[in-house]
Amino acid sequence: MSDRGWYQGDGIGLVDDKGRVSIPAALRQTLSANYPKANGKDGGTVIVGAHQKHRCLVAYDPAYLDILAAQLDSREAAHTAEDGERDYNIKRRAAMGEAVPFDGSGRFIMPAFPRFHAGIGAHAFFYGVLDYIEIWDPKTLIETSDYPDVVKSMAKFYMAERGVTL
Repeated sequence: MSDRGWYQGDGIGLVDDKGRVSIPAALRQTLSANYPKANGKDGGTVIVGAHQKHRCLVAYDPAYLDILAAQLDSREAAHTAEDGERDYNIKRRAAMGEAVPFDGSGRFIMPAFPRFHAGIGAHAFFYGVLDYIEIWDPKTLIETSDYPDVVKSMAKFYMAERGVTL
């Protein structure tokens, strides 16, 4: 049994020209609880990288790395060829990630390449999916065919609140 908090919550953030954006409060609280700063101050570290399948980012606390590595080891072992060769792409797809600091208000700078890969422009939609957080360009999310309609509606709702129609 784990004492880890689950990433639940969503929200939209305005991204500045340097890639700075704020993590929504509910998600930020889980990040801080799962990996508190040693000095007890606000803020912390978030690992951000490209999603293994979709054109979005994933974000999680540093303590999740051990869990992720164990899952990938298991998946890699399950996909070993008859000759003993492992599918090295399993870890390659999941290994992208950069640890970046966030301040007490949740502001952090999205790493440049992952942000480019995900096509995130002026707005970032954050969505907690229990183990980690997905960060999407709202338009890309809405155009993704294999994604739940209710989440697409969330992105449309938040953008409409900002006066942007998707």
